[in-house]
Amino acid sequence: MAKKKEQPVSGDKRLENIEETLSNTEQFIVNNQKNISTVVGIIIIIILAYFGYNKYYVEPNIQEAQDQMFAAQRYFEADSLDKALYGDGNNLGFLDIADEYSMTTPGNLANYYAGISFLRKGDFDQAIDFLGSFNGDDHIIGAMATGAIGDAYLEKGDNSKAVAYYLEAANREDNSFTTPLFLFKAAQVHEIDGDFEDAVRVYSRIKKNYSTSTEGRNIDKYIARAEVRLNK
Repeated sequence: MAKKKEQPVSGDKRLENIEETLSNTEQFIVNNQKNISTVVGIIIIIILAYFGYNKYYVEPNIQEAQDQMFAAQRYFEADSLDKALYGDGNNLGFLDIADEYSMTTPGNLANYYAGISFLRKGDFDQAIDFLGSFNGDDHIIGAMATGAIGDAYLEKGDNSKAVAYYLEAANREDNSFTTPLFLFKAAQVHEIDGDFEDAVRVYSRIKKNYSTSTEGRNIDKYIARAEVRLNK
């Protein structure tokens, strides 16, 4: 049975369909004009509030935090750790900067400096707290913060956590600086614990992948030492 041919749509008919669609759209807008205006108004308010918040609150806070950080960092570099942490009476220290400017990049960085300061002072629990509060978007500083937590746990005598943080720091960003540095620290803790098999494995990873690094240049002697102890 022959199929019935569809009649082609004339140009006038297509134009009529388009006009009908436009008419329906216009009618929808007319019927919902109040709701649409409300939604558009809310969107505009949100956009203006966002830019206003950044311009008149966030940006001035960032500048203030940077100014305060400058003085605290100078004390840190001079090893005046109490003034770096608590301020000098005129300028804030890292603790107050981290608290008062917590939503800014300098406020976040103050957590890192505070953690390192407490680590140097021998207050390892405080060091762990502040280093853990640091959000390390920068891969190098982030790895250094994680590795410093490992240092704090090592000082506390918790070698298993120290190794875990060293390996996390090493694997966080694959590069020829932080990766072999923290692999080496992890391997040394393995040796301290008498786990010479794992020590050899980690040392060998440095030799294979980071032989030109500072740790890699003399890695053969550490591998040999661990292997001797392993085979005793």
